[in-house]
Amino acid sequence: MGEVREIRSAYVRPLDLKHGRVDLTHGSGGRAMVQLIAELFARHLGNEYLGQGNDGAVLPVPSIAGKPGRLVMSTDCHVVSPLFFPGGDIGSLSVHGTINDVAVMGATPLYLAAGFILEEGFALNDLARIVESMANAARAAGVPVVTGDTKVVERGKGDGVFITTTGVGVLPDGLQLGGSRARPGDRVLVSGSLGDHGVAIMSKRENLSFDAAIESDSAALHGLIAALLATGADIRCLRDPTRGGLAATLNEIASQSGVGMMLHEKAIPLKPVVAAACEFLGLDPLCVANEGKLIAICAAADGERLLATMHAHPLGRDAALIGEVIDDAHHFVQLTTAFGGRRIVDWLVGDQLPRIC
Repeated sequence: MGEVREIRSAYVRPLDLKHGRVDLTHGSGGRAMVQLIAELFARHLGNEYLGQGNDGAVLPVPSIAGKPGRLVMSTDCHVVSPLFFPGGDIGSLSVHGTINDVAVMGATPLYLAAGFILEEGFALNDLARIVESMANAARAAGVPVVTGDTKVVERGKGDGVFITTTGVGVLPDGLQLGGSRARPGDRVLVSGSLGDHGVAIMSKRENLSFDAAIESDSAALHGLIAALLATGADIRCLRDPTRGGLAATLNEIASQSGVGMMLHEKAIPLKPVVAAACEFLGLDPLCVANEGKLIAICAAADGERLLATMHAHPLGRDAALIGEVIDDAHHFVQLTTAFGGRRIVDWLVGDQLPRIC
């Protein structure tokens, strides 16, 4: 969107956002592309940095408590199908997902960049809905989209719209979070019920209905994370369990840290309707993606304090302490079942839910 500039030609008609379609001229670099950027993207996403109108944005880097910090940067591609789903769409999801990837590093998210790949023939009214949703999500989070790009591919060579977002944040010196820091005895917490996003996508995709509505949990977690960090607790690692769900995330941490995990099935929050849907669809809820949940691993002495802090935040009301880190040379993640048995919670094999984020 470095090409944002005023359209001066009086004969250019406004975009037909009700009936119009994306065509190849919208990605050609000419008048149609400038018009699309100005009338749709800049209209919703505009701010002082995007408005600079150059090939890149010049941005200030704030200090933290008067001291310089370090930059954190993350990029995520979004190919969700369907584009609109209960609780969100690809626009808000692209904002939330990248903000969360920056925030779980302990950083304060500052700016976003967005890249759009549009398919010829995509409805302009659907594109406007997506961009407006993206703008609302960025505005609510206080993290503006400051630069970006748009490309158009031929009909049949895309799938409506793909969005890539890059986030930049600032991390205070001295704060170190990471998957290699878990130690035996640490506590494992999750900020709420699991599987909501993946099941919402699948129910929409397959036109399934259940007794209770299932909505995606897509949300920006940086406010909750800031509250956790403000406690001064000894937090080892924060992660958002997206693709592969809780199972993949904890197996990754166990491998990075050279430890094992012991989870307790009765403690893991799961909405009854999501549990029923997973049983009906043959899915393991521990492997289903989430887009607004947080896993925290902390020192044992701080587990209850972090849990109370989560409960006090709107995005952590259903938080639970679900297990502990153990000494295990095999780096297994295990689960004590509701029936008193024990099983291995393994990495996801294959892809039980493709195109979910």
